[in-house]
Amino acid sequence: MARQLGQILVDMGFIDDDQLEMLVEEQAQQPGVKIGKVAEDMGMIIDTQLVQALAEQFDMQIVDLGEIQVNEEVLDEVTEAMAQMYQAVPIQLNGNTLTLATASPENITVADELRTFLGRDINLVVCTQHEIEKMLEEFYDSERETIERIVADLADDIALKEQIDALTSGPIDLTSAESLADSVPVRKLLNMVLLLAIKDHASDIHFEPFEDEFRIRIKADGVLYEMVPPPRHLAFAITTRIKVMANLDIAERRLPQDGRIELVVGGHPVDLRVSVLPTMFGESVVMRVLDRSVVSLDLGNVGMDERTIDQFREVIEKPNGIVLVTGPTGSGKTTTLYSALSELNTIDEKLITTEDPVEYDIDGIIQVPINSEVGVTFASCLRAILRQDPDKILVGEIRDIETGEIAVQASLTGHLVFSTLHTNDAPSTITRMKDMGIPTFMISATVEAILAQRLVRRICNNCREEIEPSDEVIAQLGFTNDQVAEKQFYRGKGCDHCNNSGYRGRVGLFELMILNDHLREMIMQNASTDDMREQARKYGMVTLRDAGLKNMFEGITTPEEVIRETIVDG
Repeated sequence: MARQLGQILVDMGFIDDDQLEMLVEEQAQQPGVKIGKVAEDMGMIIDTQLVQALAEQFDMQIVDLGEIQVNEEVLDEVTEAMAQMYQAVPIQLNGNTLTLATASPENITVADELRTFLGRDINLVVCTQHEIEKMLEEFYDSERETIERIVADLADDIALKEQIDALTSGPIDLTSAESLADSVPVRKLLNMVLLLAIKDHASDIHFEPFEDEFRIRIKADGVLYEMVPPPRHLAFAITTRIKVMANLDIAERRLPQDGRIELVVGGHPVDLRVSVLPTMFGESVVMRVLDRSVVSLDLGNVGMDERTIDQFREVIEKPNGIVLVTGPTGSGKTTTLYSALSELNTIDEKLITTEDPVEYDIDGIIQVPINSEVGVTFASCLRAILRQDPDKILVGEIRDIETGEIAVQASLTGHLVFSTLHTNDAPSTITRMKDMGIPTFMISATVEAILAQRLVRRICNNCREEIEPSDEVIAQLGFTNDQVAEKQFYRGKGCDHCNNSGYRGRVGLFELMILNDHLREMIMQNASTDDMREQARKYGMVTLRDAGLKNMFEGITTPEEVIRETIVDG
């Protein structure tokens, strides 16, 4: 086990025991800051002394980057995005071993992560942070390592094009295909795309082959953005590379395939769920990015206002009943439900989920993936779960009457059941359940609350400006000009910080309908959705449109986002 850095600094004579005591006290006031940095900031040591101590601690070689000549070929091994993310600079390539200089050898995952990305053996040496910053500035100018530059270099690579043409013109030679997928240019482009997508908190990456082009699009904040399209002939190489990473069959190009890639990027785990679909012009690949560091599974962070979250917390503490979260795909339903389960995840409660697929692993919760190919459906799984003595159950989605009826039975026998449905708002969920064939009296007896939600894009704080909305926009919002005369409207002008979109991040809109005796009576009397909505509003339900307008007038989102994601209340 490595010795503590503070003790090494004492042993090397750089500080004394009293100074070490001061250092430890100061570090306790700065959680997350390393003791070497604290010592440097307090003026106890200089950067070269810190490097000597780190080299001693991790048994690594010290280098002086000022005296090293780095070849272009060596620099080409690591893209600027990767060098910046890992704060590591390539300085030498010997056979398959790449030597990189770092100022943070204590980050033990760096070597493993770079080995995964680059397909090289990694040797780390240590230098000062100042030298790293200088090297990054000197060798990685903005012109050098943009994705545009990588794409342009690939387009000019005649040998690569000939290799791909030879592979795709006849039966696939698996050895040659794997060799192509493992080649430096293909790795470099895909690594760049993945790093940029993860850095931009993208939810999906699309690789789309067409007759004359190969398109790469990234979905961030619910909207697709196109990247610089690579040359058309690279489609085969890139999709093959993805299939190799996801352990899929690279010889099979006629059937859809699903796989998973697990990466660690910048010290945190990222799951990529890969879907491959054969098309007329090659295989279309979509990667769903599940970055666990982005999703905070905490009810306090999902974006509900104080009143809504207090009411929702009361509902999820009930001993039995059904709690439904509704909304379209990508509206954050899963995150809200996981956050609720995380809050309920105590040692005295048995929680079981059945999902298609399981998106995030939560310690302490039994999670069962659906596999319809072998007969593991929501309905069959739910029956088995009830024999496991659970207290709270999550059913990924109520898709049919069979699942719905078992969920109802589960709630009647003393379980709290969470699930999702695809409906426009909370009141219309009742109609949807009736349409599925679930008896009215069962809905009335078991449903405790329905939470409808949407995600709207948040205006970029860096380029927010006040605007005058058009008459058309005001009319679409359901207002007259007089009603909004005193109101302020905002938008994002577009800047480097938000990729010139004017938006950065998303915020949730929530509509919580809690069923009381009067609403249950209305369900039994087959009241219309509009009447249910009107009555729920009298009991304090804030509609999605009202929640959107509140965020709009507070300058959090734009009128266009509210119009796009919510409907005018009846």
